[in-house]
Amino acid sequence: MKFKQLAWVSAALAVFAAAPALQAKPFKWSSASDIPTLDIHSQNNALGNGVHAAIYDSLVYYNSQTFKPEAQLATAWRDVSPTQVRFTLRSGVKFSDGTPFTADDVVYSITRAMAKTSNYAIYTQGIDKAVKVNDTTVDLMMKGPNPVLLSQLTELRIMSKAWAEKNKSVEPKDIRAKDETFAHRNAMGTGQFMVKEWQPDQKLVLVKNPNYWGTIPSNVTEIIYTPIKSEATRVAALLSGEVDLVLDPSPQDMTRLRGNSNLKVIDGIESRTIFFGMDQFRDELPGSNVKGKNPLKDLRVRKALYQAIDINSIVRVTLRGLGQATGTIVAPQVNGWNETVHKRFPYDPEASKKLLAEAGYPQGFEVDFACPNNRYINDEEICQAVTAMWSRIGVKAKLRTLPLVTYFPMIQRYEASIYMLGWGVPTFDALYSLQSLTRSVGTGGDGNYNVGRYSNPRMDIIVDRVKIETDLPVRNRFLTEGLQLSNDTVSHLPLHNQIIPWAMKKNIDVTHRADNRLDWRVIKVN
Repeated sequence: MKFKQLAWVSAALAVFAAAPALQAKPFKWSSASDIPTLDIHSQNNALGNGVHAAIYDSLVYYNSQTFKPEAQLATAWRDVSPTQVRFTLRSGVKFSDGTPFTADDVVYSITRAMAKTSNYAIYTQGIDKAVKVNDTTVDLMMKGPNPVLLSQLTELRIMSKAWAEKNKSVEPKDIRAKDETFAHRNAMGTGQFMVKEWQPDQKLVLVKNPNYWGTIPSNVTEIIYTPIKSEATRVAALLSGEVDLVLDPSPQDMTRLRGNSNLKVIDGIESRTIFFGMDQFRDELPGSNVKGKNPLKDLRVRKALYQAIDINSIVRVTLRGLGQATGTIVAPQVNGWNETVHKRFPYDPEASKKLLAEAGYPQGFEVDFACPNNRYINDEEICQAVTAMWSRIGVKAKLRTLPLVTYFPMIQRYEASIYMLGWGVPTFDALYSLQSLTRSVGTGGDGNYNVGRYSNPRMDIIVDRVKIETDLPVRNRFLTEGLQLSNDTVSHLPLHNQIIPWAMKKNIDVTHRADNRLDWRVIKVN
């Protein structure tokens, strides 16, 4: 994306301002897991990011119809040079405590996102530093041209510098550690809502921010989020009217929900791919019966595990059709995807047994296998099904399942041999996935979720080239090459792209988004 010398200015807010007033209503919703933190630079988690967007603003944010970045805290932007982008900030904006929003907060927040304890460096890739020009102008100084800068900025929300300093939250909470900062359980932004109450794993209550700068068509004055792990209990809450919307109804309940005249269901393919990662770093796997070496370092073993998975059966039976089988680590909406990289290796257990024998494991082996149990559609059930499939080729996967809030810190401490991950792509560009998942672990977001520590010199060259390549046809060729290299080397075991249904009362109006998050600006309770 090349910045124009003429500023981009969004017309959306003018449309919002003209919308008629609606009767104020609360909005109650649920899904299986709780948000991991209120700290906007701590844990890069899609559910949490969606909630953060109600409380905090970013410089730009996606339009839910076009998925093009549009003005939020920045009203205009232009190239000063190929490595300097100037942002004009919105005037008259206040944080929810009434203090003014200024360029100092932008510089601080961009810098905070780059901290060692931040999980958001992937969104600051290519940025060298943020520089204050004056109170309403900020320059982003780049390490080189960056064709996806605007898309990255949609996930970099702005925190009050003064508030963070006052509350000793200058650095983000380290998700791998147990210590907490004030910003982990508290929030104070410029967004539509502010936190009234958060009882982790029980309830999050947001109320209208009286100092909000914008005018929007939504009539929601209070948001009540209740995490409900049990699928049956979640659906019962919707049927009884206890909640207005369920973000993740179970596949087995969909026929009943679609047939209920008091409800409606909206479907869409999410820009999220579910896959397994594998420890390709350790010389010996903890808990395995193979001593002195790591079977997962062998391409033949990884391919054997891949070809032993009957993904079509999983999509049909376990997911009840709420999945699209894939052979790559990104969904079709993501730039760089094509039909060639989408093609899977064939399901072939006999070929898997032969590969294992060639690799020196004719009787298979034991391996640790970790999965979340409340993050993705039927995640635990998928892992149970795969455990059974691997057992048929002699691989004894010792399955353990954990809730989201403990699962992700665990895998980021490199404590799993094989693990499930679902990777959404907020930038809708394959660089985000290749850099996070397949680039050798480094700094600036490189390998930030490469928790199997896969490393390939050619992949590193491709990723580093794509970061700065502005010739779009050339750049797209490199993206596709990177995805194909991931396939050929079996960096991961791709499974499926999620198909997401949202179930809700008939009086709820929402816009379904490919990133599976609610747009708080447009929700209406009729």
